[in-house]
Amino acid sequence: MRAFYFLIVPLLVLSALTGCDNGSHEADLADYVARLQRTLQTSAMAQTPFQVIPPPRSGELQLPIAPGKLDALDFLALRGCALQVTVGKRNSSLGLMAAPSQQLLLDLEYLRLAPECIASLAQRGESSLAQTLQSAFDLKLGQLPMRIFNATLGGPEYRQLWRASRRPGTYPQQTSSVVTSALQQITSLSDRWLAGQFTADNRAFEIALGEVAGGDGGELQRALVQQQHWLASANSVVKQRAATGPLCQPGQTSAEAEILQTVIQKFFIGRVQPWSASLARRHHELIPPISSLETTLATALPDTYRKWQQHRDKELKIMMAAPKRHVNALQTLLAPCQ
Repeated sequence: MRAFYFLIVPLLVLSALTGCDNGSHEADLADYVARLQRTLQTSAMAQTPFQVIPPPRSGELQLPIAPGKLDALDFLALRGCALQVTVGKRNSSLGLMAAPSQQLLLDLEYLRLAPECIASLAQRGESSLAQTLQSAFDLKLGQLPMRIFNATLGGPEYRQLWRASRRPGTYPQQTSSVVTSALQQITSLSDRWLAGQFTADNRAFEIALGEVAGGDGGELQRALVQQQHWLASANSVVKQRAATGPLCQPGQTSAEAEILQTVIQKFFIGRVQPWSASLARRHHELIPPISSLETTLATALPDTYRKWQQHRDKELKIMMAAPKRHVNALQTLLAPCQ
């Protein structure tokens, strides 16, 4: 009997087969499980639905940030400083009601312009106002990680990233590098801002956030849940059959084993594993830039976000290992036949 070498082929190698995708992944999984049941004459056990918890609403995540102490008199005294315009925008009704991303950009503008204004005021002998601006600078600098969190991980765009708002279709074939590039851009910008480089292209930042909102984190989770559910059903078939006795006698084969080999080769390796490989590749594209920003902002993450993050990572780890668990179950069943 042929050795079951194909069961240990790395999934990444199989990614080259994704061009054979027929666009009906759940149908392929259901068909594979049905064929396993017929071949092994065992019914799949009912599986508890895998629950994916959505991220908290952005309003629940927004960190409270203390306002500065610059008042109207300070604003008027800033004539001659470019900073005056920034303070005026921040203290306006629009500034006070600005979205988290706009509040971040205004604070970055303040941090960029304040040092020159402080030096100018000190040179003119206005030490009290210079000290007020310096205190505001120190406060905003300390608040910067929280501002970045509110505008990114805690904002509505990142929550939208995790919503499965589109039909599954042939996911992940229809994905692109737009969202991953935007995530990487925002992470890179955050690193620069926290390193003291406060320049920002406001329009580019807002566009990047919009591209994040159009991302496919929710679709990825939904597809992984689907894969997890069906492969867990497949595992229940394989393990129940293994519990009844060996599939083959040592050194011998059996008709059942030969049929199972064909089912595995044609329907698991030929149809299911290519999709699994494409999901794994998309996971490795999408999750690292999010994790990088979470690491950058680790000191600012609220407990509510941390709890969801830990649950999300645990879920993803379990779901990403589903194909390997199934391969292990098959190898155990087929071991006497090799």
